[in-house]
Amino acid sequence: MKISDTSSQDVLIQPNNTRKRFVLPVLLIVGVALAAWLLSPAISRWVQAQESVSAERLRTATVELGNFVRDVSVQGRVVAAVSPVLYASQSGTITFAVESGDSVLEGQALASIDSPELQNQLLQEQSRLLSLNVEYDRQRIASQQARLESQKAMDSAGINLKAAQRELDRADRAFSQGAVTEVDRDRARDNMETAEVLHKHATQDTELNNERLAFELQTRRLAVEQQTLLVSELTRQVNELTIVSPVSGIVGNLLVNQKTNVIRNQPVLSVVDLSAFEIEVQIPESYVNDLAIGMTAGGGWYGAYAQAGAPIGVILANLAFLIISYTVSEEAFMS
Repeated sequence: MKISDTSSQDVLIQPNNTRKRFVLPVLLIVGVALAAWLLSPAISRWVQAQESVSAERLRTATVELGNFVRDVSVQGRVVAAVSPVLYASQSGTITFAVESGDSVLEGQALASIDSPELQNQLLQEQSRLLSLNVEYDRQRIASQQARLESQKAMDSAGINLKAAQRELDRADRAFSQGAVTEVDRDRARDNMETAEVLHKHATQDTELNNERLAFELQTRRLAVEQQTLLVSELTRQVNELTIVSPVSGIVGNLLVNQKTNVIRNQPVLSVVDLSAFEIEVQIPESYVNDLAIGMTAGGGWYGAYAQAGAPIGVILANLAFLIISYTVSEEAFMS
């Protein structure tokens, strides 16, 4: 007898794989999002780019820290950096030894001022200085003589004191032996006291006399020194009557005519120093934030000269332009 099983009634049930079905899509979405985030800068630059070029046409270089150079096309002028104006030191008649445009050296005489009053005053004060020197020498000799006289008086008083002391000693011995009377001994003692007083006064007179002589001699010496200073000052003023060039260069403008009577502190001529030049240029005010005193400025005039490379010295502003100036040497200007 065959017993049939229940296989004909069994139904095959598939396992539940719902979680596995969702894992793969989630990983795919996450991978796409990560790739989009990483590629977003490149995609953004590619989207914003208006034109693309081949990499072979590009040149690359390493970026280094340095000065920012900005070229500006402006107008300017070259002037002398040093052009001193010379003034008359005293009133008088001026005589020029040079003409405008002459080459001069530093310390060369350019003009002279004739001032008879000042020159005559110098001669008078020099004569007075000689007289004071003579008076000082005379006072020095007189002081030495007076000191010798005072010393002589003090020495004489000292000798009299010693003689009185010996007489008193002799009188004391004689009185003790009964050879002289008491009156003679007292007379010797009185002479001794008188000699002591005279010696004391002679010493004091000598000290006071020496102090008085030293004071008088010092007064004479101070008078000589004061007069010497006055003569030195007048000599300096007379030397300044000759106007010399403070720099080497050329003579600029003669501000007065030849043989003209000038007054003190009146400008008479100018000298141009050719060893340094100053460049003044006008730059639009739009560059005001880019300029500062001390910045290095270069000057290329139509490409004919090299960069000057001098620091900016002055910045002045007007209505529409910034006027800057910087100084360059003659070698830099001509290079």
